[in-house]
Order: sequence, then C-alpha cells, then structure tokens
Amino acid sequence: MSARWSAIRIPARTAPLGAAVAAALLGSAAVFAAPATAKEIKVCLIAGKTGALEAYAKQTENGFMMGLEFLTKGTMQVGADKLTVLVKDDQLKPDRGKSLLEECYGDDKADVAVGTTGSPIALAMLPVAEEFKKVLIVEPAVADSITGEKWNRYVFRTGRSSTQDAYAAAAAIPAGEEVSIGMMALDTAFGRDGVAAFKEALAAIRPKARIVSEEYAAGNTADFAPSAERLFGALKEKPGKRVIAFIWAGAHPLAKFVDMKPERFGIALAPGGNILPAMAAWKAFAGTEGGIYYYYGFPKNPQNDWLKTEYQKRFNAPPDFFVAGGFSAAAALVAGLTKAGSTDSEKLIAAMEGLSFETPKGTMTFRKEDHQAMQDMYHWRIKAGATDTDLLEWVATIPAKDLPVPIKNKR
Repeated sequence: MSARWSAIRIPARTAPLGAAVAAALLGSAAVFAAPATAKEIKVCLIAGKTGALEAYAKQTENGFMMGLEFLTKGTMQVGADKLTVLVKDDQLKPDRGKSLLEECYGDDKADVAVGTTGSPIALAMLPVAEEFKKVLIVEPAVADSITGEKWNRYVFRTGRSSTQDAYAAAAAIPAGEEVSIGMMALDTAFGRDGVAAFKEALAAIRPKARIVSEEYAAGNTADFAPSAERLFGALKEKPGKRVIAFIWAGAHPLAKFVDMKPERFGIALAPGGNILPAMAAWKAFAGTEGGIYYYYGFPKNPQNDWLKTEYQKRFNAPPDFFVAGGFSAAAALVAGLTKAGSTDSEKLIAAMEGLSFETPKGTMTFRKEDHQAMQDMYHWRIKAGATDTDLLEWVATIPAKDLPVPIKNKR
C-alpha cells in the first residue's frame, strides 16, 4: 500500500506564498518550460516508517511535502506538469526496500524516487536504480559507500555522508591538544562507515587526537555496561583529554553511559547531533559540544525562515534534523526537473551533475564526480539553561569548501 499526495492534497492555507517567496524561487519551478501537453510526474518516496527510525521517516516525509509546497508555490506543479508523490514504508528491511523500489519504477511507472531512512536499505536499493535506469535521490541514509564503492550514476544524495558528519564532529574536538577517543557506534554500515570516516577526519584536521578503542552494538541493545567498561578501561590511563564519542541512530545510549559515571576516570561524552527529542535529554550537560547537519536556529535564509514559521504552526514544534533533509531532497528534485525540462533520466543526470540549489541549510551542490551534495555543517554547544526546544548555541559554520570529502567511487 502507498500513500498518494498530489495537487489536490494541498490545504487551503498553502495558497501562493507572495512576492518575497516568489523572488526566492526565481530559477526554480517558475522557469520550467511547459510542454505542449501537461503530464503527471510520479515520484516515489520510500522511508522506514515502521521500526526504530520511525521518527526520522515521518520528519523526512513532512519536510519533503513542505518543500514541494514551498517550491511550487502551493500548486504541486512544475510548470504545467502535476507532481504526484507515492509514499511507501520499507519497514527498515533491505529486501523490502529493494522490492518497493522495483515496484515504484516498474508497476507505478515512477519517474524519480527518493529514499531511504536506513543505510542498509538504501544500499540494497542502489542496484535497482541502475537496473531501471531511473534517478534515485538518497535522503537521509548516511553511509559513505552509498556515494562510494556502491554508487552508480543514477544515484544522487542530498543527505550528508558519514565523512561530512565526521568532519563536523572532528571540528568540535579541541585543536592543539592530545585527545584519546573511544567510539560507541551502531553495528551497521552507518556506524562502521562513520567510525572509519571519523578516523580520516581526525587525521586531516585534528592530528593530535586519535581513536584508541571501538565498540559496536545493535540498535536494540539494552545493556551497555560491557561496552562502557571496555571503553573506560581503554581510556582511563591515557594522557590528555579523554572522550567517548557516539555514532548512533534511534534511541540514544548517552543516558546509560552517564549513569555509569565516566567522570570517575576523567572521561567526557560527545554524543553528536541528533533529533530534538533525543537531544532534549542532554540539556543538563551545558557546555557539551559536537557537530550537526542542521539545527533550526542556525541557517539564515528565506527557505529556513518559512520552514520554521510554517512547521511551528502545523506541528507545534520547530523543524527538526530530518525535516530539513526532506525539504532539501524536494529542492533537488524541483531544481533538477526545472533545469532538465524533462523527466528523461539522461537529461536529469546531465542537469543535476554540478547543480547548485537552495535549501533550508543554504546552497547545496551535487559534486559531478559522485553526486554527493556538498553542504555546510555546524559546530554546536549545549546552552546553559537549555530547554527541550532551545538547546544549542551556534559555535561555527563549517563551510562546504572546508570539508575535504574524498571521492571514493572510482568513477
């Protein structure tokens, strides 16, 4: 079963957005060359709406639909062509994700697909895009291998990569002093690629910091004591600063590590960025620093201003991490269709390679070599007196041009 969104689903409150928004949209949907006969553009959005990452998937869907709304000025049309979005739940199962994408391209005759939440599922989907010769915009799966050794020319990623995450996290490590780091990571492609990328990032920009121990665990792990004790043992005698860093998705183990009192051994915890409900549990740790892909208060641009206002109205909350990601995927889709003037895969690929487009984070650019969206990242600090939704203070923007993300797809 699929959920279907199209022009008729846009509520009355999303009437055309006014002159300021129209100006911001110049160069997108407004300049699409309409064909003689309007047609339907079918887009499949696949997400892990059932399981541990359900919150991420719902945010991605909300952001994607709001992005299309903003970028089409409430019409759900690109030029004269109507956008129809089919939403499918892969349940975080690689085989199901693969078969759903086959269904999208084959039975549903989708022109483009977007997804998915989990890296193992996204990796299973990549060969399907190549088999059907259809564009797949990967959002928000993170594993480096998606735009690395498992990549093919039909794959574009708006989501950040493990390496982009890693450079943001490395930037939050003190420069110029010796730091020993223990890693607690999810035992998936996301976690393992993340640790490998973090090692490379530290070597590049924080050479006095090094990873001395690694622990991996399943997302449903209940008892972290064995992992914690091994990390404590590896770190407690090390000179200089001692840190346990996390690469995690889903229910976060930070609180369980806090309960085990790592401060006994002079060990600090570096949880990394996450969605607001997860980070709300960290508000007692004022001064903790990390790197993040998006926090609603950091970017200053018309898209983010609109998203913050509208999301608060509709959901009584600020837009979160994966909302911005879904919106960015919509921005890439509309910009690509606009430039290509077609849904033909070859024309889309030619249009999207090297394409720069605006998002709630600011400008993203699809790198021609591997189709990874190059984008800014952020260094944050937990505020003193933080609340559930007012948690982070900005420390620095890490510009896309300062992130030396290696090209690994051997194109």
